[in-house]
Amino acid sequence: MNNKKQPSFIITITPIIFLGILIIYGMVLRPKVFHQPGFPLEVVFMMAAFFAIAELLLLGYEWTDIQKSIVKKLSKGFPAILILFAIGVIIGTWIISGTIPMLIHFGINLIHPSYIYILAFIIPIVFSTLTGTSWGSIGTIGVVIIGVAAVIDANLGITAGAIVGGAFFGDKLSPLSDTTNIAAMATEVDLYDHIQSMMITTLPSAIIAAIIYFILGFIYPPSFLSGETQQVSITLSAISSIFNFNIWLLIPPLIVLIGSIKKMATLPTLLTSSLSAATLALIFQPYTSTDIMATINKGFNTKMAFWVHDLPDNISILFNRGGLYELNEAIIFSIMVFIFIGTIDLINAMPSIVNKTFGQIKSKSSIIISSLFATAFTNGITSNQSATSFIIGDAFGKRYDDNGISRKVLSRSIEDYGTMFESLVPWHATAIFLTTTLGVSYSEYWNWQLLSLINLVIAPTLAILGKGCYYKKNSQ
Repeated sequence: MNNKKQPSFIITITPIIFLGILIIYGMVLRPKVFHQPGFPLEVVFMMAAFFAIAELLLLGYEWTDIQKSIVKKLSKGFPAILILFAIGVIIGTWIISGTIPMLIHFGINLIHPSYIYILAFIIPIVFSTLTGTSWGSIGTIGVVIIGVAAVIDANLGITAGAIVGGAFFGDKLSPLSDTTNIAAMATEVDLYDHIQSMMITTLPSAIIAAIIYFILGFIYPPSFLSGETQQVSITLSAISSIFNFNIWLLIPPLIVLIGSIKKMATLPTLLTSSLSAATLALIFQPYTSTDIMATINKGFNTKMAFWVHDLPDNISILFNRGGLYELNEAIIFSIMVFIFIGTIDLINAMPSIVNKTFGQIKSKSSIIISSLFATAFTNGITSNQSATSFIIGDAFGKRYDDNGISRKVLSRSIEDYGTMFESLVPWHATAIFLTTTLGVSYSEYWNWQLLSLINLVIAPTLAILGKGCYYKKNSQ
């Protein structure tokens, strides 16, 4: 392998082209044009990986070298996969302990329906900033908020969009965020300089989004406002009949918050929170150890509350979830993506495409805009923000230096059109995680994810205007 020459550009991009054809035909044309079932995304990437592996074998690469590259990529992504398992366990244990049901129960009483959308945006900002994880925020407090919205019959698409936007905004401004740290690391920028630079684009986007969410509360008010309170009363009564509430049930989320503030390792913190929730379930809830183990494995099921008959359907929808298998779709998909990316990494496919496409661009604004679109393309194809950060950081770093543009604009751009863009790509692992966790389809929430949509406009606009771009005086 060490003596192998870099394949031609056409050979290098062939696996990417094949993947693009599969996505366009299998996920766009089949359902939208031919009215046939779309291809499963996991299978799309598996087929693309098979194609890439076959191409490399035909080029003379040894299987052992291809396998090593795949394993290397999987090893880098494995911590994220473990966190996915942990989030599934957290959802299940927080439900059977009564933590999520209690927060939903009191949230229904405390959250004024008119302000559900603005609160769905603000609350995840606080939680995500403290924890440094957008996925964790969505998988915990986001589940609570979407549960409240479901009960008061609010627009779930708007609510989900607000939750996602708030969670990502807090994550990007948190020094505890892995993607924030990686973006700074990949571009060789100080972490807090990177966060300061992010404020230039994300803060205006967040303010505009918050104003719109506030207004939407009056344009799309929940049915609860119309006086239809009987269903809400039935729901509250049903929740109270299968769970017991007390202040100790706040311990699991407090563990997550404290662990994050003290910069403890994410996975042990999440598992400790889950263990505390399981213990609280055993102490305070009328469920057996068998029920708790079943919840950790396959998730909570309202049938465990055998003493209650004829539970409303919305209770089962709210609480029948969690466990190790909760995010199995997102986990399997992530593995397929890592296999594909690990294979094409062997021929430096993504860096070659980025350099070939944007190599001749010279003006400052064009370079910034190019890095934005290169980031969106790379993340959309790889479904991996960490890989995107290093690919774009390496491809554009020297170009920014040569043209007198601060690298903290590059680190910001990587987040603006990378991390912030993920939830708007239907085949992305992030979008799949969101739809699975919140139970809201992509078509319902994407146009209400206002933070990212607004940010996609503000970021290139500032580049064109040259505002907040930290140009160096001695630049060309």
